[in-house]
Amino acid sequence: MSMFCYQCQETAGGKGCSARIGVCGKTDYVSNLQDLLVYVLKGVAEYNLQARKAHLNEPMTDYLILDSLFSTITNANFHDEAITNRIERALKEREAIKNRLVEANKLEDKDYKDFATWHGERDEFKAKSEEKVVGVLSTENEDLRSLKSLVILGLKGMAAYAEHAHNLGYHKTEIVEFMEKALLATEDETLNIHELVSLVLETGDFGVQTMALLDEANTSTYGNPEITEVNIGVRNNPAILVSGHDLKDFEELLEQTKGTGVDVYTHSEMLPANYYPAFKKYDHFVGNYGNAWWKQKEEFESFNGPVLFTTNCIVPPLASYADRIYTTGSAGYPGFKHIPNRENGHAKDFSEIIDHAKKCPSPKEIETGTIIGGFAHNQVLALADKVVDAVKSGAIKRFFVMGGCDGRMKSRDYYTNFAKSLPQDTIILTAGCAKYRYNKLSLGDIAGIPRVLDAGQCNDSYSLAVIALKLKEVFELDDVNDLPISYNIAWYEQKAVIVLLALLSLGVKNIHLGPTLPAFLSPNITKVLVENFGIGAITNVENDINLFLS
Repeated sequence: MSMFCYQCQETAGGKGCSARIGVCGKTDYVSNLQDLLVYVLKGVAEYNLQARKAHLNEPMTDYLILDSLFSTITNANFHDEAITNRIERALKEREAIKNRLVEANKLEDKDYKDFATWHGERDEFKAKSEEKVVGVLSTENEDLRSLKSLVILGLKGMAAYAEHAHNLGYHKTEIVEFMEKALLATEDETLNIHELVSLVLETGDFGVQTMALLDEANTSTYGNPEITEVNIGVRNNPAILVSGHDLKDFEELLEQTKGTGVDVYTHSEMLPANYYPAFKKYDHFVGNYGNAWWKQKEEFESFNGPVLFTTNCIVPPLASYADRIYTTGSAGYPGFKHIPNRENGHAKDFSEIIDHAKKCPSPKEIETGTIIGGFAHNQVLALADKVVDAVKSGAIKRFFVMGGCDGRMKSRDYYTNFAKSLPQDTIILTAGCAKYRYNKLSLGDIAGIPRVLDAGQCNDSYSLAVIALKLKEVFELDDVNDLPISYNIAWYEQKAVIVLLALLSLGVKNIHLGPTLPAFLSPNITKVLVENFGIGAITNVENDINLFLS
């Protein structure tokens, strides 16, 4: 077995990638290095928790943990050199924390495990990364392994959202402190299934806190999203296409492209940038180009200009446009130009990609018209009276939460057909790139309320939870599960995992997941989730709609 990775929905055979190259395109070498990075972070957590007690911890350690975990999520970083550098930094930081504890006579006297003591050189990383103790298979009991994987994958998604908030100056120490405790707990061989289930739900609770923090960061910085008709056509100017999720990167690029003659478009998960008031002042911000992340090979080809990945969702590129791809932050790919992080409070320098854009032809038009979005919680709550009246009158019979991720599998056509087949008296609440399966359909409206309400990025699933809790309050219900809301969620990677855990921690039940259940759920743990939370798999459109409406 060259590697073992089962963290995404498309993992090989629905069981796990174990060949030289995973389904996502990362090599076994990169996959194993990412496992080693997580392993070393457990050592950082070991000493940093002690440093917190002794008030010897440094803020930059928090960022190192967030950035490192973020770089290991699916489709984020394929570059062995980038991951190797992070392992070296983590080892250096771990030893620096340990030394501060020793000097202050605050180091706990106990037997430390290998992840807290191993310190190899760069040329030893490969061999170490292949040791069984490093990867997920180090836990032999498949049920314990399943729960520990749920925690670690949830932490990866949490790290992504926490880093976005951090980049906007919003940070909660207790979130990273929990992440450290949870990382260490996955190495605790004394924990039983019940204790690990509790840890999974606690991870979900901190996921809610993290998404609330990011929501505060985004809305305080850029205003509350507004109902917006987004242009999906093009103009006749050279342009840059921005993918990923980081709004700070997007803002800095917009500022630096002002007056240059270079237009800016969003792609995939960056679409919701169009909804924020702060970005509407830029007349060179044209709109959205294309669809979900997995269509990028054809869409990047026709865009003609350079593409900036601010986060994950990279697909190994075609040679014809590979020289036009740039990464920044936690993203990376061999051969792509990488724009360094901010230093000393200064903005990132996007001059190279801007100069590149000026030399490129304008984008080829692939569609025309507009799509509507901007239905985050503040906007929907502003329409609360209208929504409540429509529910009370029977004009709206049921809401369907269909957020989450899109992906390449043909089976995901299910979500398009599901949306088409829903009765006309239903509303779809969505967030994440799953919306591209139905956000361009002509589904009409109910009393002026569009039948597809797009709250934004995957992290804006928090908005959907806020909306549900507010409706529970308005209708004076004791249980959020008594609302006329059904959950039919598509998933792909670890940001969707933390959203799922967050919903479970809020008490939401009867969530259906697709197009397949996660490979990291063992049969016994799946049974626990079914019995306690009503988690289910999708079947077919007709059966599922009948089930949801019954």
